[in-house]
Amino acid sequence: MKPLLLSLIASTALAGTAMAQDAITGFNIGILGGENAQDRMTSNECFRVKIEEALGVPVKIFTPADYDGVVQGMLGGTIDFAGLGASAYAKIYLNNPEAVEPVLTKQNIDGSTGYYAIGFARTDSGITSMEDAKGKSFAFADPNSTSGYLVPGAELMDAYGPLDAYFSDVKMSGGHEQSIVGVANGDFDAAVSWADGLGDWEDGYNSGAFRKAADAGLVDMNNIVEIWRSKLIPEGPFVIRKALPDDVRAKVIAITDTMWQDDPTCAYALSHGDALDLVPVTHDAYLGIIAARKLQEGM
Repeated sequence: MKPLLLSLIASTALAGTAMAQDAITGFNIGILGGENAQDRMTSNECFRVKIEEALGVPVKIFTPADYDGVVQGMLGGTIDFAGLGASAYAKIYLNNPEAVEPVLTKQNIDGSTGYYAIGFARTDSGITSMEDAKGKSFAFADPNSTSGYLVPGAELMDAYGPLDAYFSDVKMSGGHEQSIVGVANGDFDAAVSWADGLGDWEDGYNSGAFRKAADAGLVDMNNIVEIWRSKLIPEGPFVIRKALPDDVRAKVIAITDTMWQDDPTCAYALSHGDALDLVPVTHDAYLGIIAARKLQEGM
């Protein structure tokens, strides 16, 4: 049994009768934008059912149209648990350090806990590098996305200067899925999305937005090509509201913590593809992203 799970069980047992008095009447899970709402609901239904069975109260999934919907839901207390990108977590923390706690993150097949922003274009576009994309239209995903805006935006600006001068047009697609489909359909000349960078490009790598889009049949990876890769980005955290009763927090974290052992199919959906495990993470893993977010917002 995992050390994290053992400690959670122990702390819950020690809480005793007093903790049982802190009842909840429902529990809400937030799923970031980036794919259509129905797909998000369907792929996370297995997780919703497990949490509902464990808590004994109705559990709902919320699929806001953009990242900020989940961010504001967690800040306002209407969403209790979510898997976030590092930048979205940074925004919550900078607005209210006591709102949520990062508890788990994805561990890749090779044992790493990071991923990449990947620049890409259509294979038949003649664009094979970011230099080739100069003067072309370019799409980011969402202003609150780590790999879809914060990190690639900063790195590309450092390398090429103001992006609205380097590219002919800079757009926010609305999400990673929209960026991938948009490039494949010719709506944008190039864009960025995310992947663990492991495995084969033809499969969408092992995990990430490309893998989800390929699995869903939304894109043939042979029709798009990687043209750029960021530095390694820390995997985003699964976070839970600090104000929840300790026994509720313990149950939800324990179920998520052992998902790859207990139900690999459900874990595949949570992890956006193949992974080794979900492992503990703390606030300190995101200090660099928080600093970058503060700089971006002029704080």
